[in-house]
Amino acid sequence: MSAAPPTESVWDYPRPPRLEPVPERLRAVFAGQTVAETTRGYRILETSHPPVYAFPPEDVAEVLQAVQGATWCEFKGRAQYWDLVVGARSAPRAAWSYPDPTPDFTAIANHLSFYASRLDEAWVGDERVRAQEGDFYGGWITSRVTGPFKGPPGTRFW
Repeated sequence: MSAAPPTESVWDYPRPPRLEPVPERLRAVFAGQTVAETTRGYRILETSHPPVYAFPPEDVAEVLQAVQGATWCEFKGRAQYWDLVVGARSAPRAAWSYPDPTPDFTAIANHLSFYASRLDEAWVGDERVRAQEGDFYGGWITSRVTGPFKGPPGTRFW
């Protein structure tokens, strides 16, 4: 019997955030289709947040449509948003990217991150993730990550 992987507390994650490569397979599923899959992803670790995962653009199916509007992150720069459209189904602003990120995040320029809550399934390795609560942050929660997590009502300004 193998030992369970060690857990990480999001309260031990740094601020400003840290970027690290992810050796595990990442997968995003929507409308019965795998819309993104990679073993070359990254995760962004920031205090109080479950990790956000970023997929190289070449590992994402042509199912995204750029939308108007952007947000600004003091650490990563300007985020562009994308609608996810597969057949008759769509998920507005289901993904985002940083076309011209700050110097510490150039490795994820144009990589796509998905809100797990707007997908049908999101996977890290063989584990299906839970979505970070709330509609602003896009963290993916696995059994290896412990909180409490920023995102539910009353936690936005922690």
